[in-house]
Amino acid sequence: RDSQQADSEHLSRWKKWKRTSSKSLKKALSEVKGLSSYLVLWRHDIHSIEGKFGTGIQSYFSFLRFLVLLNFIIFILMFSFVTLPVIISTYGIFNSTIAYISPKNIDDNCTIYEPSGNKGLVYFYTYLKDLLSGTGFLEVTSLFYGYYTIDAVWISIMRYNLPLAYLLTTFAYLALSFLWIIKRSVEGFKQNLVHDADPFQSYCNKIFAGWDFCITDPNAARLKHRSLQYELQTDLQEEKLKQKIAERTMKEKLRIYSLRIFINIIVIAILTGCFYSIYRVTVFSQENSNVSIRNDTRTDLDIDNANSLANLLVQYLPSMVITLANFISPVIFSFLIRFEDYTPAFEIKLTLMRCVFVRLANIGVLLFSLWSQISDCGTDKCQPCGYNYKLYPCWESDVGREMYKLMIFDFIVILAVALFVDFPRKLLVTHCSCKLVQWFGQQEFEISDNVLVIIYGQTICWIGTFFSPLLPAIATIKYFIIFYVKKIVLIHTCKPAARPIRASSSNFFFLLVLLIGLLLAFIPVGVSIARIPSSKACGPFRNFNTSWEVIPYTILQFPTGLQQILFGMASEAFAVPFFVIICIIMFYFVALARAHKRVVEQLREQLV
Repeated sequence: RDSQQADSEHLSRWKKWKRTSSKSLKKALSEVKGLSSYLVLWRHDIHSIEGKFGTGIQSYFSFLRFLVLLNFIIFILMFSFVTLPVIISTYGIFNSTIAYISPKNIDDNCTIYEPSGNKGLVYFYTYLKDLLSGTGFLEVTSLFYGYYTIDAVWISIMRYNLPLAYLLTTFAYLALSFLWIIKRSVEGFKQNLVHDADPFQSYCNKIFAGWDFCITDPNAARLKHRSLQYELQTDLQEEKLKQKIAERTMKEKLRIYSLRIFINIIVIAILTGCFYSIYRVTVFSQENSNVSIRNDTRTDLDIDNANSLANLLVQYLPSMVITLANFISPVIFSFLIRFEDYTPAFEIKLTLMRCVFVRLANIGVLLFSLWSQISDCGTDKCQPCGYNYKLYPCWESDVGREMYKLMIFDFIVILAVALFVDFPRKLLVTHCSCKLVQWFGQQEFEISDNVLVIIYGQTICWIGTFFSPLLPAIATIKYFIIFYVKKIVLIHTCKPAARPIRASSSNFFFLLVLLIGLLLAFIPVGVSIARIPSSKACGPFRNFNTSWEVIPYTILQFPTGLQQILFGMASEAFAVPFFVIICIIMFYFVALARAHKRVVEQLREQLV
């Protein structure tokens, strides 16, 4: 009996200690989480913007912060697994060396690649031109694919397979982006479901449960008050428009639908004109700029300034036309959609989808034009290399340069619009009483246009990272600067929106459009890896017909049993049952979701 009492006392002490430890750990984690919130990038700035301009504009800046973090992590991945091993081996750190494997059964003409790096004394404007176009001294740096002409790196006794690391890191950054966007989209979708509930319930939630009672600072309380005010104003505006739509007569409906059909025909005509212009300009630019670059030996100081400037303009011609199309088409779409009589939230979504289609399709047309030139095998141009080696001896670096130019030019345009459009307009409206100027008035912060700009830039980054591994670093710096530029423009030149936008639906929709951009980026990167022959004169895949061949080549070096398992997983005998099982699991979750939805509806009826 005494031993049983001792055991129970010991057990109760153990439970008490366990319970106390659990509480202490939860408290410590809560305090760490609270302290870490102060380390969140731009936390105070975004809260201030939310209070002054509403949650819709706040969602744009939160979205921009997400892209800064995403690009920084992608840069860390590419630098750690691709660039750093090459730097370590180049300087012999950790007793490392470089292993080269001479290409076999390849014609000598395919291995000729002479980058137009600066040789001898050159003018200053030449460096500026190279910085803008990605040629010259930049062409021979680690910024572009052609720099990584290494087959393996020996670090002490360990062999580092650079081609395999290059390909797997590419898959890793695409998968990381996909999963992170999906995770944030699911969180936004949950909030969207809550806000799309019964309007009466939504009002009750905001009025009776919307206040954060942890707020003690007067400034924070004022910002939260303004935020709730904007949310209620948005709800009332949407309800008013829904009531107006419900009261439409048949004649008004026919007029609106006819007008929408006519406007969509105009939109299709604009898209067709943009695509054709980009295709023709890209073909012209590639045929002329490549010839100029190959013929420019840079050994003579008597280079004509006019010819050099003309060559730069020819190289930038596709970027200029794409930027012009991207700049004009949103203005036209924003003007046209006013006549279609949609709700503010749907106006943003439809305008954003149209503009996204223009911008992403423009990139697609540019890449299609490049690939049509790279794979132009008329009159045996591709023999014996499998691609147009005379015009593109290292075609991956050429594609990387095009993505680099798009990124740089897009950044220049954003800064130029802020300096030469937004601020002069504010000064004119403030100090000029002219009727025309006052009719234009002080601008509102166009959420759809600004989101579109950063989604466009991010799609360029995803596509270009395979061809230019350090492009994410440029994107990180670019978005970091854009945050402060847009914040200054918003505070000093913009007025609060007359038709406020709810943040919950905006956040989810921004991520959905970003996901579309990522899925479209999969196509050109996948085609480049699996279909187009890799350059035989540069890059880590010069000993393989395509970049993908490094995967089966590596698998063949594994033990026989592991080879059979991996090849079996890639066969139809495994794929078909796996697909069937996935479909069954999806059907189960769909049925479960429907059951949960019915339960929620029943609970709502009981609450009423």
